[in-house]
Amino acid sequence: MNNLPDINIASREFRANPYPFYARLRAEAPVYRTLLPDKQAAWLITRYDDVLMALKDEQRFSKDRLAAMTPAQLKKTPWVPPMFAPLNRTILDTDFEEHARLRGLIHLAFTPRRIEQMRERVQSLAKELLEAAERRGQMELIHDYALPIPLTIISEMLGIPEKDRAQFHRWTKTLINLSANPNGLLLGIPQLMFMLRYLRRLFKQRRADPRDDLITALAAAEEGGHRLTDDELMAMVFVLLIAGHETTVNLIGSGALALLEYPEQMWLLRQRPELIKSAIEELLRYVNPVEEATERYAREDVTLHGVTIPKGQMVLAVIASANRDEQAFADPDRLDLTRENNKHLSFGLGAHYCVGAPLARLEGQIAIQTLVERLPNLHLAAAPQALRWRPGLTVRGLETLPVAV
Repeated sequence: MNNLPDINIASREFRANPYPFYARLRAEAPVYRTLLPDKQAAWLITRYDDVLMALKDEQRFSKDRLAAMTPAQLKKTPWVPPMFAPLNRTILDTDFEEHARLRGLIHLAFTPRRIEQMRERVQSLAKELLEAAERRGQMELIHDYALPIPLTIISEMLGIPEKDRAQFHRWTKTLINLSANPNGLLLGIPQLMFMLRYLRRLFKQRRADPRDDLITALAAAEEGGHRLTDDELMAMVFVLLIAGHETTVNLIGSGALALLEYPEQMWLLRQRPELIKSAIEELLRYVNPVEEATERYAREDVTLHGVTIPKGQMVLAVIASANRDEQAFADPDRLDLTRENNKHLSFGLGAHYCVGAPLARLEGQIAIQTLVERLPNLHLAAAPQALRWRPGLTVRGLETLPVAV
């Protein structure tokens, strides 16, 4: 471990190609302590079996930070302004009964039927965006294609007016990028305030004038006499907005780049469109739109591979490493759209398995297949080494992807 380099895992340089470092960690230090940009310690777990265990083991790894902390650690917990309190305890920060209650309520609104109803809309949107790109002869694939599809769909599902959607993306992008900045919270306060005020106004409108949208459905959802409070509704919509489009942007954008890097795989998908479902599973494994699972905290001292993670400390289960583990996948650094028995962990596992997985799969399948079919001459319009990756934790994606069509 003493020979391992000191790396900022949130930097754009590291996010561009983290895989060699993760391979070394799997071999030499499968439980590795690092410092995040805010100087907080975090333990990286990198082997497939260990990541699987951390995602499922709620007895030793808590999503609720406060429930795992020692009294001394609790005293050092920073004060959170009351207006931001709802975001300090989302469905991602709960365990056991509370998590099950929130998840049950979201399932009442975020139904398979509601998701399937979006299929034709996703297809028409993909076609419309690519027709515009064909007329121009080029496009910036993130801004012109990968972003508009999931942002439009989750905004329409939630009931966000069209005129406000671009602003929503600016807010969410700013908030996600804050994890790469040690002064992130301070810098993000104005953006967060604007976003929360906007959402509270929208909730008030929907309660007074219900619509056929997800916000109305979440506000009305009831199970066992329980409904979401206003703060819980805020937290839920916030998570759905960010998770509902940011990660899928990365799946489509990074997935397109991977196919450009493996032209024989793109050709294969073009010849055999029936491979699209396995292709999306392989792209999820290979490009890792979510690099690390959202943080967990050790409920007790946890010893793994001879290394003890102290009670209360942050644990990052590195999905991007698990998905490239040679003990779990044959030839893991190669893109293979025909890969079978693909047990990737890109949507997590256990109680916190991604509730939006069916929507992400639907959008990814349609967006990638339509791209491959309609643009047979698609190629990069920039040198691969010139592409910039976004800094930050959790999500992994490109800033831009210029292509010619």
